Amino acid sequence: MAPSRNNFGPEIAGALTSVVGACGVAAGGLGMFGAVRSIHIGWLLPLAGVRLELDPLGGFFMALAGAVAVAVGPYVIGYARRERVGAVSLAVLPAFVAAMLLVPAAGSVTTFVLAWELMAISSVALVLTEHTRPDVRSAALVYAVMTQLGFAAILIGLVVLSAAGHADRFADFGPIPEGVRTAAFGLTVVGFGSKAGLVPLHAWLPRAHPEAPSPVSALMSAAMVNMGVYGICRVDLQLLGPGPRWWGMTLMAVGGVSALYGVVQASVATDLKRLLAYSTTENLGLITLALGASTLFAACGAAGPATIAAAAAMLHLIAHAAFKGLGFLAAGSVLAATGLRDLDRLGGLARRMPYTTVLFGVAALGACGLPLGAGFVSEWLLVQSLIHTAPGHATVLSLTTPLAVGAVALTTGLGVAAMVKAFGIGFLARPRSEEAAGAGEAPVSMLAGMTIAAAACAVLAVTPSVVAPVLRRAAAALPAARGAELTDFGAVVRLPGVQGSIAPAVIAAGLVVAALIAATLAQWRKRRRPEPTVSPLWACGAEDLTERMQYTATSFGEPLQRVFNEVLRPDTDIEVTRAGESQYLADRITYRTAISDAIEDRLYPPVIALVLSAAALVRRAHTGSVHLYLAYGALGVLIVLVIAR
Repeated sequence: MAPSRNNFGPEIAGALTSVVGACGVAAGGLGMFGAVRSIHIGWLLPLAGVRLELDPLGGFFMALAGAVAVAVGPYVIGYARRERVGAVSLAVLPAFVAAMLLVPAAGSVTTFVLAWELMAISSVALVLTEHTRPDVRSAALVYAVMTQLGFAAILIGLVVLSAAGHADRFADFGPIPEGVRTAAFGLTVVGFGSKAGLVPLHAWLPRAHPEAPSPVSALMSAAMVNMGVYGICRVDLQLLGPGPRWWGMTLMAVGGVSALYGVVQASVATDLKRLLAYSTTENLGLITLALGASTLFAACGAAGPATIAAAAAMLHLIAHAAFKGLGFLAAGSVLAATGLRDLDRLGGLARRMPYTTVLFGVAALGACGLPLGAGFVSEWLLVQSLIHTAPGHATVLSLTTPLAVGAVALTTGLGVAAMVKAFGIGFLARPRSEEAAGAGEAPVSMLAGMTIAAAACAVLAVTPSVVAPVLRRAAAALPAARGAELTDFGAVVRLPGVQGSIAPAVIAAGLVVAALIAATLAQWRKRRRPEPTVSPLWACGAEDLTERMQYTATSFGEPLQRVFNEVLRPDTDIEVTRAGESQYLADRITYRTAISDAIEDRLYPPVIALVLSAAALVRRAHTGSVHLYLAYGALGVLIVLVIAR
């Protein structure tokens, strides 16, 4: 698709994206801190009309999606000038943001379904921006199929709920029978979990995110996937909640498996954007685990830990939006400058793209869950909620919480390895290709967008108390978190109902002081040393160090690949080229490895074969006879009337 040369240019697209995002932030803030507002536009949609309602839960997700769009807007201007982004995609981008904002603002089933489909269709169109490439078409096809299957599950679940609750408006739902609640919970968790990229319905995410333009990847990974979490919160935890214990255990199991599988795949990935995509599955898994823990704790009478877990989920949603949006934007800058996503061919960008390097480092630190990172406080809150459940609450907590703590700890450790690989291999050391050696810094507009996201990461890492009012309103919207109030969330974060506190600003100050002391001592010691003598560096007999003497992403992740060999099932091959006729001297050794998605390879083919078989049977019914089709329609109407009766 040729670059845009008409009136709808990058400047208009970027400005509209930021303006629509700013409107979402303002409307979200109004929904969180104002009275519940309802707007009904009867003429816009037949029969039901369009109903919009602003409440604290929907306002939280609106403001979050809008904030991501505000940062993406300036970035689009410089990115669209350097990359091949057409006018159609530029026009669809602000429409995609607007559709995302409509989802949490929907006040009825009909409006929600309409907004959800608008969001899905516009995102598919954006993934197809570079539709001339076969990989893009394949990724878009998988994404379109997965999103429509998820939508089918959501639609059936919401129709069942609406029929049982005798209303279209969410606030007018009557009592729901237990059997309907269970069926709706299962269907909606499947549908919303697919949009959130939870295992095993995650297959679209590592395909679509890498192939979409980087601003679109940032919006999808930092904002759109959150709508899956919103659906779980709105339908399963608010409308149907508080749920029984097994609901919470189900969410914890799905979240824990998603977090572990996502981070294992990220730790061995060599494609930078694919690594970030699997990191999204990891972090959405942690958020789902926290929501499940909150539901389980509330059902077991542990009010304090339930509130802490809900606050951890909401805070991690904010942190993930900040550092993952920044990560994809920085990856897009690298892609625009080098044309590469392969970490094995990058390197040396720290000198050629210093600002992008620092900004990606901020994103990587946030994804690690370590102090001074945006995700540290939220993961600390999650762990605290898991370890502070009293033994007297229920036996099930004594069995599940240790497993959950282990899953979170392992996820954090592997997440550190994945981000160290992405930052160290991709940006440090020496360039491993001509494209990396010739890279140049991103333009000012792209750096401006990344700086906005980096500033949000810094605020969340040092002073998360800034978002304390938002967390209180969002957590209180969930029935499971109403047993205790999150009141003391200031410079020192104190946990409600349990012993525990943390001061992120003090930790940050301590680390800064320690770094300054270390630097001062190093300078003092350097002055006291005698003048060093210069001698050539010993390099194993070579004249100088080369890029072949450093780690690649493949070699860095190979030990982890061996540990998780049974999970990853890699396809490896070693090719040895002999030197002449010698059986002992090797002229060249080539190591190749290909790691596909093991769940997709084993779970999806039987399902696809079953669908194809069913489609073949249905195809037989399509004979081309108009009379037969009319009979089908009459039979369908009759069935609907019988069920309605």
